[in-house]
Amino acid sequence: MNAYPDSMQKLIRELSKLPSIGEKSAIRLAYHLVNNDSKLCITLADALRQAKESVRFCSECFHLTENKKCRICEDSSRDRSLICVVEKPADLISIERVGEYRGLYHVLHGLWAPLKGKGAESMKIDELIERVKRGGIREVIIATGATVEGDATALYLARLLEKMDIVVTRPAQGLPKGGELEYADDVTLSRAFAARRAIASQ
Repeated sequence: MNAYPDSMQKLIRELSKLPSIGEKSAIRLAYHLVNNDSKLCITLADALRQAKESVRFCSECFHLTENKKCRICEDSSRDRSLICVVEKPADLISIERVGEYRGLYHVLHGLWAPLKGKGAESMKIDELIERVKRGGIREVIIATGATVEGDATALYLARLLEKMDIVVTRPAQGLPKGGELEYADDVTLSRAFAARRAIASQ
């Protein structure tokens, strides 16, 4: 990397900080940006600034929005007795893409991983419990990934919710063990939701 000009090296370092962007990918992106029309850099910088200034968490489900509530929470046609709990916004988008689920969501923004220093306080769990306590919820679908952390989170939430007189389920068939929800194809997600099952907390 030392063969690059200082400004190029700085750009590569910053791009490398992004998730799933290694040094080689950062170099390719940096080269594309500096070797392209300067308009691309300007519009990209403007889009980054605008997104950072405008995007926030929905006050109800913690999905991304530019308003107080997201479009899904504002949609009066959604089944408000169903809440689907997901790890991150990308998982919500994957489920919405299938087009079969018509309830509401709750985005945790993390998973239960004590060994990584991520406990209940690092997620939007208290907010989920408060939503359920307000009433009107008949089922909570815990759609965390089929990973060790995803399973642990689902079990933890099931134990918290089991005494609240609601059904707690988890998408079943089709999701491979260790698989990330956002990478599942539409048919797999559709079948998983159709065959969701109750979670045994013991």
